[in-house]
Amino acid sequence: MSTLSQRPRPRPRLSLRQGRRGLLYLALLGGGLIWLYPFLWALGSSLKSTDGFFSGGLNPIPSEFHWSNYSEAWTQADFSRFFVNTVLFATGTVIVTLLATSMAGYVLARTEFPGKKIWLGLVGVTLFLPHGYTIIPVFDLIQRLHLLNTLWSVVIVQSAGGMVFGTFLFMGYFTTIDRGLEDAARVDGANFHQIFWRIMLPLSGPMLATVGLFACINAWNSFFIPLVFTLSRPELHTLSVGMFNFIGQNSTAWTLVCAGSVITLLPIVLIFIVLQRFFINGLAGAVKQ
Repeated sequence: MSTLSQRPRPRPRLSLRQGRRGLLYLALLGGGLIWLYPFLWALGSSLKSTDGFFSGGLNPIPSEFHWSNYSEAWTQADFSRFFVNTVLFATGTVIVTLLATSMAGYVLARTEFPGKKIWLGLVGVTLFLPHGYTIIPVFDLIQRLHLLNTLWSVVIVQSAGGMVFGTFLFMGYFTTIDRGLEDAARVDGANFHQIFWRIMLPLSGPMLATVGLFACINAWNSFFIPLVFTLSRPELHTLSVGMFNFIGQNSTAWTLVCAGSVITLLPIVLIFIVLQRFFINGLAGAVKQ
């Protein structure tokens, strides 16, 4: 009896569900590595020598680490000025986008007017219009306003491009908030504007982080708009446009291009890591109906 009790119990076999889950995790891990490989290759190539860049091919691991590539990229391309321009551009875009989209989203979520659904559908169509189809009338408008070749022109045009998407996110988020809070505020004598600024806007912290992060990423990585609206003033170029300083007429400093790319991407990656929790909560609140 004691001998039977001491025998090791057979290990339970993996269930079919656990096997499928394991395969799913492996597939997601492989897809994540494929997605990250270009960044890892750029990171490794930014530390290579010029000869090592061409001889290394697709191998992201450098044989020698040349940290001086980052200092050369920062000084040769005048990245210090472009970095300040990009920070000002992204900050202005985030502020303008958050103010406009939050107010528009609250109005659309809490008011009714004839043809509202038709209007929302027509506005939603603009999400699928590329910038190339509207750049000429926008350029003419900015020129008539005497804002061409200024950071204000870039901020206004970039903010306008994200208005519809941000407004729809705020509208969906405000729809999920209980109307009882607004009714209680009206009983206390608050009007429509006071309810928005003092109650609804502070409650929309996750959505503010989500829309702000979207606006910041799009502005930081934007190339076409800063290039067009600051074409004749190179001192107003952003980091993405300043990358062209590494491309010469007869040669290109590819190691410095990779170093400049890492410098350009690093701040926005850090911002996303810090605001990741608010970003997920905001998206979950926007789609919850």
